[in-house]
Amino acid sequence: MMITRVRSAVSSIIGGIMASGSSAHETHPDLPPRFPYSRPDFLALSPDEVECSADHISRPILILKEMKLPWATGYAEVINAGKSALNEDQACCEVVELRKRPTDPSSPSYTPTRRRSSLPSADLLESIDSSEVKEQNFHYWALFDGHGGSGAAVFAAKFLHLHIEEQLQEVLEILQNPSLQPPTCLGEENPVHQLHLSAGCSQRGLSRAASLRGAAGAPGSPNTMAPRFFMEKKIKQESLVVGAIENAFKEMDAHIARERMVYCISGGCTALAVVYLLGKLYVANAGDSRALIIRGGEVIPVSSSFTPESERQRLQFLAHLQPSLLGNEFTHLEFPRRVTKKELGKRMLYRDFTMNGWAYKTVQEEDLKFPLVYGEGKKVKIYNLSQYEHGADDVMILATDGLWDVLSNQEVAEAVSGFLGNCDPDDQHRYTMAAQDLVMKARGVLRDRGWRIAGDRLGSGDDISVFIIPLMHGDKQPPPS
Repeated sequence: MMITRVRSAVSSIIGGIMASGSSAHETHPDLPPRFPYSRPDFLALSPDEVECSADHISRPILILKEMKLPWATGYAEVINAGKSALNEDQACCEVVELRKRPTDPSSPSYTPTRRRSSLPSADLLESIDSSEVKEQNFHYWALFDGHGGSGAAVFAAKFLHLHIEEQLQEVLEILQNPSLQPPTCLGEENPVHQLHLSAGCSQRGLSRAASLRGAAGAPGSPNTMAPRFFMEKKIKQESLVVGAIENAFKEMDAHIARERMVYCISGGCTALAVVYLLGKLYVANAGDSRALIIRGGEVIPVSSSFTPESERQRLQFLAHLQPSLLGNEFTHLEFPRRVTKKELGKRMLYRDFTMNGWAYKTVQEEDLKFPLVYGEGKKVKIYNLSQYEHGADDVMILATDGLWDVLSNQEVAEAVSGFLGNCDPDDQHRYTMAAQDLVMKARGVLRDRGWRIAGDRLGSGDDISVFIIPLMHGDKQPPPS
């Protein structure tokens, strides 16, 4: 059987594929830089302040000059101890407005727009089409840890949220109707989620192979609706958000690759992004940064890596790399149910080896093949704010690996909880001060034997960036309509 052959191949070659990794990031120093080196926009640093922040000897901790981030979010950062000339971490925090625009998001001319939480300009108001659907905001926090240069991290900090916006616009109308289950195929009636059996023949007498050959849309089968032999998956709305974020990560990679043809964008970067939309926090992580929640003294890790860890993803990844293993019978993509010929040209839910969520794609002839894998994948971390009451000391902490290299989850939680417990709960600056204190604990103090932290342990010599997000502000957001 084809699946057996593919699975047996996994053990012999998947290790080699993973070990080889991707090729080094090619940069062309003779090309102009896409963006100059900078620190996060929300820090509002002058050129002189940016230069002073790169002092590897004193390593000053930078914090917000004033409380102006959404939800009174706190932020602090510090440069490395000499590992690289510049701080290769980057950060972004935005409130992004979503609205469905008439331009096709797949068109090369499509350019997503972004507005901060400030009032829109008169020109922008005049450009808004009154026929657009109602507005929907999402909140966004992200950290990027560059390696081999700061260029990719700077670029991703400026564009990842715009790619997320573009992907979410495709499913905005579905998301704005909480009672609507996402249709498997756009434009069709409510899909049937029952297991149908044909009354005209005895299904028990059919072998599985015969069943597959007789399924609608299978190679060589008549173009008629045949009985479905598998349950159709019920896709939740939150899976569309997960799929949109995952596709945005892929589009970000492709965007950087295109820009590298004409600009010098140094290095690569990890990305940790949090999206708040319709009462839920979605945490997406590609790399070794980390997110955790402190709620009522409990420590809750909420980040997971975008790597092909599940059996489904390993098989799909292998099939993507070596399609010859599939012959002409299987597709490496997964759909909620079998695809039929009548759905050619329509947009249908799917996912591939990079995805835990779902998105829509236009059905093509090759999608009529039987899916290589049929089963549930790994769950993505989603935190539903509406399920809990949050106090002033309940927070989400996002940090790059410079923090986690020297402090455990428990140590971080104790440090933040202890600091906030000694602050006035009505002081909106307390979260930035807590972030500063946390960075200081991980950086340590410069002594004769280098940077040292509590217990005379070696402090972090890496760049450190920290967001502390108070969750009680999420409770105050308007409920989903």
